[in-house]
Amino acid sequence: MKLDRLLSITMTLLNQPRVSATELAERFEVSLRTIYRDMDSINQAGIPIVSFPGSDGGYEIMPGYRIDKQILSLDDFSSIISALRGAQSATDSSDIHGLLERIGALLPASSSSDNAANVDFDFSPVPNDKEKIEPLHKAIKELRLVRFDYLDNKGQQSERTVEPMGLFLKGYVWYLYGYCLSRSDIRVFRLSRMLNLVSLPHTFVRRPYTLQDIEQQFMGQANFTKVRAVLRFHSEAKTRVRDEFGYDKVIDNPDGTMSVITHYSSTERAIRNILSYSSLVTVIEPPDLIEELTRHIKKLAMLYSIN
Repeated sequence: MKLDRLLSITMTLLNQPRVSATELAERFEVSLRTIYRDMDSINQAGIPIVSFPGSDGGYEIMPGYRIDKQILSLDDFSSIISALRGAQSATDSSDIHGLLERIGALLPASSSSDNAANVDFDFSPVPNDKEKIEPLHKAIKELRLVRFDYLDNKGQQSERTVEPMGLFLKGYVWYLYGYCLSRSDIRVFRLSRMLNLVSLPHTFVRRPYTLQDIEQQFMGQANFTKVRAVLRFHSEAKTRVRDEFGYDKVIDNPDGTMSVITHYSSTERAIRNILSYSSLVTVIEPPDLIEELTRHIKKLAMLYSIN
């Protein structure tokens, strides 16, 4: 395809100081006339190509264009490379390795490791999740069904057959989204809850869903079931509270305690989080959450009661 050839020619010119039209024609198996037209197209796209006559002639990109004339700066490229390396640590994908090489080729030869971004990204999942990412990634690319056992929030296990559509990282947790044939609807699955993953030989036609659709659908459900809670924390929990809820949501009280107004996606999630603070938190409102929390505490007390 012409677009692929134009991109490849541009990458070649970025990697080599000067390339002759004959060399390009042989490499891409096209005529010299086609190469001349390609150079005009690249020029018209805004990439300044300079031609040199003579036996040592050829084409090259105007000096300084790689950095000075690009929309992205050197720091931008370094940040992109750092992020890609983080993604590569999670997936071990050969595609990302190739992309790293192509992005690296856009940097000038004078660049060194001193120009690397000051921020490193590490998206590495836990070992059990990492074993699932590569086969899932392959199934997504090849449009193949996957089957696995899934544990829900209540520990119930069910077998699922899914049309995998994409992987995403949210809050240090890796997820798969796709169309669940077992539920006849779009679903999101946490990788850590997937067991006995198998890639099936059956293929599928991708449905018109994007990650944005998934976020809107599931965020909408979360908003519908949100539980508002007012909590008061003991000063000993200060560090964890600020890490978990953010500095802007924490209200410092005169007696040294802290108040937080927060929302949970469900009462169950609220109970689990509140109990994790033990005696360092008090629920101020709502009353129904206090009542449900009291029931849980009584059940816990019964487990350890002495007859």
